[in-house]
Amino acid sequence: MNYFSLNQQSKAVSFKEAVINGLAPDRGLYFPENISPLPEEFITNIDKYSNEEIAFEAVKQFVGDEIPESTLKEIVSETIDFEFPVVKVQENIGSLELFHGPTLAFKDVGARFMARCLGYFNNQKPEKVTVLVATSGDTGGAVANGFLGVNGVDVVILYPSGKVSDIQEKQLTTLGKNITALEVNGVFDDCQDMVKTAFLDDQISRTLTSANSINVARWLPQMFYYFFAYKQLYKKHPNIVFSVPSGNFGNICAGMMAQKLGLPIQHFVAATNVNDTVPEFMKNGEYKPKASKATISNAMDVGNPSNFIRIQKLFNNSFENLKGGFSSFSFDDDATKESMKRIYKESNYIADPHGAVGYLGLEKHQLKKDEYGVFLETAHPVKFLDVVESTLNLKLSIPEEIQELIKKEKHSIKISTYDELKSFLNA
Repeated sequence: MNYFSLNQQSKAVSFKEAVINGLAPDRGLYFPENISPLPEEFITNIDKYSNEEIAFEAVKQFVGDEIPESTLKEIVSETIDFEFPVVKVQENIGSLELFHGPTLAFKDVGARFMARCLGYFNNQKPEKVTVLVATSGDTGGAVANGFLGVNGVDVVILYPSGKVSDIQEKQLTTLGKNITALEVNGVFDDCQDMVKTAFLDDQISRTLTSANSINVARWLPQMFYYFFAYKQLYKKHPNIVFSVPSGNFGNICAGMMAQKLGLPIQHFVAATNVNDTVPEFMKNGEYKPKASKATISNAMDVGNPSNFIRIQKLFNNSFENLKGGFSSFSFDDDATKESMKRIYKESNYIADPHGAVGYLGLEKHQLKKDEYGVFLETAHPVKFLDVVESTLNLKLSIPEEIQELIKKEKHSIKISTYDELKSFLNA
């Protein structure tokens, strides 16, 4: 499988090159040259397959012969060795819980898959690689955990100072070893811009790759849990609408890739907070990036979502085609808190702020009689302890591993400019 740049100014590369490069030399995101649907028999009998078998079938064409099948099966098995339950919230709505991995966030899947792929490539030809990643919250912890101790890989994580939750910050600043956290005086978009600039700076002496969802090995495995949810629901609920809390739009874009592979998903809703670049685009077809704003659903505080260009490509860059299978709505913090209260009161279900935004997306979509709505609960509520407890007026039970994490000492390096990042990378 080869990958081309969506900016069309760079040569096609292999899966391995796309993973190691992260971003194409022309600053474009890599996209697979071909997408072949899975056999119809596989989809119609999906409940007969294990999650490992499903994930392997979904991803193998995108890896090609770059990794032996036996090794790829091991990578997949280690990536998804936890649960992905759809929990009933209302008669026609369920929550797809993606927080049962090691860092309690959906990004564990992509981070673990990418770390293992990069580890395999490094074992074949040892070369020191630096994973440079920007985070608005959960990516940093998942990447740090996934790459901790991986031979030949250093990880440098940029995060916006004061704009991630305390637990999120501890997850990326307390591991040490090959993990370094840079605390940026700015917002997530500043972090992301620094990362993109570093990739194109030929004066940086390190070999850089990205572990944001711009990297194909972080983006594509997120397809898996759409298949897993469909497997749990399709016999009773064949018409599924997914509402995805969306920041950089990699998660929902992976769901659309699953749809391209033949998964019969009825509709996608991208639910955002007040960072409404895409909801505004869906009104008039004009894409106007904005400076990001801080919210209680901080992992979605993205004003210029990188992966939206991939979504447009999946719909042949046709605004009309996109509108047929996709909608996007924006909600502020007050609406998010009210949603959390309503879900808890009516269903006794505790949603984190991101899941609550996803729930609001289903409400706005207005499910038809034959539709079943699934909102993605992308992080454990305990990761947003202050917001959840104050909004719902309750005390959350804190998992033992989080209690231990809170006690650890934070270690970060503060920077404000790209030049400071560059100096650090070259030191």
